[in-house]
Amino acid sequence: MALSGIGVAGCGRMGAPMLAALRNAGFDAAGYDVKPYDSYGPLAPFMLTDQAFSKRLEVLISVVRDIPQTEDLLFGAQSFVQAPHLRTIILSSTLSPRYVRDLRDRIPAHITLIDAPMSGAAISAQDARLSFMLGGTDQDLDAHQPLFDAMGEHFHRMGGFGMGMQAKVLNNLLAASHTAMTRLVLDWADQAGIDEQKLLNLIDTSSGQNWLASGFDTIEFARDGWQADNTIGILTKDVASALDAAPELADTSLPELIQANIRALKLRHQKC
Repeated sequence: MALSGIGVAGCGRMGAPMLAALRNAGFDAAGYDVKPYDSYGPLAPFMLTDQAFSKRLEVLISVVRDIPQTEDLLFGAQSFVQAPHLRTIILSSTLSPRYVRDLRDRIPAHITLIDAPMSGAAISAQDARLSFMLGGTDQDLDAHQPLFDAMGEHFHRMGGFGMGMQAKVLNNLLAASHTAMTRLVLDWADQAGIDEQKLLNLIDTSSGQNWLASGFDTIEFARDGWQADNTIGILTKDVASALDAAPELADTSLPELIQANIRALKLRHQKC
């Protein structure tokens, strides 16, 4: 199947570099966003109005923030599910697995659905080395693999539609726990007079090693405090997505505690 009419919706700090990666790989991809990113630079000519975007759309890659924005994108304000040539929707946002699975009954059967949430933060999107967790049939994933190859480095096929999202929210639950505990450890280290960089170097080669600590100087949100519209805020949303898909009668007290601790994070200033 030839891949054409590629559209990336939600061209913010993740979607914009994903669009750039697709274009760098030779795809005639275009972008759309309700709110313009800080600066699209060379991508500006390829950012379209909703009508122009819909008219050319065959493969929609959604990187919007959450379920309300996904609803607007597919069925509401933009209603791209009605695009005349649309044949594939790739969901790369992190959403509730329950919501994602239910989409199959709401979207016309002739439209292929793939869930492809990604991990790696903006730095990995900029370097085209994202990790994708994929849900869909092997036939559908094979047909769209060139798109993922253009944007990423690691590809994990987790099963049928919805299983990529299920795996992603579990991964992000771990990421949230690492974030909460790493920030607490660094705050306690400050009180003890331990140099931040020396401790981070130690953690990177010791039993406390984790993604946030090892990438603390390159992960753009590592020092942020919680705000509703930033990445730390998104982590609380991702924990909620994991909780929505929790097994029946599961003990959810630890994820809920992690979510509360993430919400309480304050800005950590750069050490001089």
